[in-house]
Amino acid sequence: RRDSLSEKCGGSSSTTLVCAESTFQGDLVRDYQRIKQKLQDNIQAQQQQQQQNLQQVNQQHVTRVATDSDSARRSSAASSGVSVRTGVGQPRTAALNGNTTPPPYDQTKAGRPQAEPAENRPRFVAVTTLEDVQAVRCAEFHPHGNIYAVGSNSKTLRICSYPKLSDLREEHKTYQPTVLYKRTRHHKGSIYCMAWTPIGDLMATGSNDKTVKLMRFNPETSNLEGQEIELTMHDGTVRDVCFLEDTSNKSSLLISGGAGDCKIYVTDCATGQAYQALSGHSGHVLSLYNWGGAMFVSGSQDRTVRFWDLRTRGCVNLITPATNPASRVGSAVAAVCVDPSGRLLVSGHEDSACVLFDIRGGRSLQCFKPHSADVRSIRFSPSAYYLLTAGYDNKLVLTDLQGDLTTPLPSVVVAQHQDKVISGRWHPSEFSFLSTSADKTATLWALPPI
Repeated sequence: RRDSLSEKCGGSSSTTLVCAESTFQGDLVRDYQRIKQKLQDNIQAQQQQQQQNLQQVNQQHVTRVATDSDSARRSSAASSGVSVRTGVGQPRTAALNGNTTPPPYDQTKAGRPQAEPAENRPRFVAVTTLEDVQAVRCAEFHPHGNIYAVGSNSKTLRICSYPKLSDLREEHKTYQPTVLYKRTRHHKGSIYCMAWTPIGDLMATGSNDKTVKLMRFNPETSNLEGQEIELTMHDGTVRDVCFLEDTSNKSSLLISGGAGDCKIYVTDCATGQAYQALSGHSGHVLSLYNWGGAMFVSGSQDRTVRFWDLRTRGCVNLITPATNPASRVGSAVAAVCVDPSGRLLVSGHEDSACVLFDIRGGRSLQCFKPHSADVRSIRFSPSAYYLLTAGYDNKLVLTDLQGDLTTPLPSVVVAQHQDKVISGRWHPSEFSFLSTSADKTATLWALPPI
């Protein structure tokens, strides 16, 4: 199958939908402003120093030959990019130039050599890389942000510590993360998916052994505790899981979906019993995403996205995103995500397309292609200013969602693996993210301060 990985070693709508207020003054924006000012100051200081150096050289060379030689050196320096001023004042975390390459800021502008062109370098630094013996399928940050869990085809579950990033630099050397908890043979098969409850007291994992495991987690010890519950209602690979909070009885509800009968099951975590099976999809359920307490969406190989409301116990809307607007043809939906306001849905498809859909207006805003292969993961940044997508082209792409969402969206490749990227997840509060890949690694990426 296209999505399989080898388990061998080796309401009303407006014309423009804006997903974030332009007056947002959170920590992320302040960080952008601070980074922008530092970048401007650094470049200005470099230019002043360069002018002083050139003046000294001119004073030392009084003959015509020396002058000609000095001119040649200045020309050479200019051609190597030392005095290039493009990109001055662009925040490193916010400036996107509308292409699939990073903005024109690189180390050569500071007069430092670099091994490869700046446009080919990821802007994010690989802080830690967890290595496995098989493909790593999933990783999820704990809601507190201080730890994250990783699951792989090797059936191993790990919980790792999130490092301090205050001393991160561009020349940072990637290291192995601190593993706080490790369980081998967690499932009888590959760990395909995982999720935490909103308060982080429960964890669920799904596998191609057709089971879901529900476990209690102690945030203080970073360990799983008590007897785990194994759910066996699925008759195929469990592809995704997510949690909802049942406010009526103050307990958590687990949503799970996958292959086999293509049903989505709702489990009461207090009793460990699946009490509802939601039918509708005719193909494997590949992705789930919840918001607003009782709402969630599902994406399927049947090319549809279904909206579900547990208050009505059924599907309340069905769309088939057109990944080829000219012919209105769809493609298998491998990833879905909804912004925090519940107004914007983004679907990722196996034909490399993403579709923006106005939920309240009930209309597609646009289709764009940030990747050259299957889009397998989609997540909004904590502020919802940016969209992180992961694809089978080995890349992670950041797309700017500020402004008019009906116009072309600027995007930039921010990270890359040696093989297919399976998932990408933002840190709950910081501008960093996790990625997992068929190259047998899970990597934490972050932006170093300037």
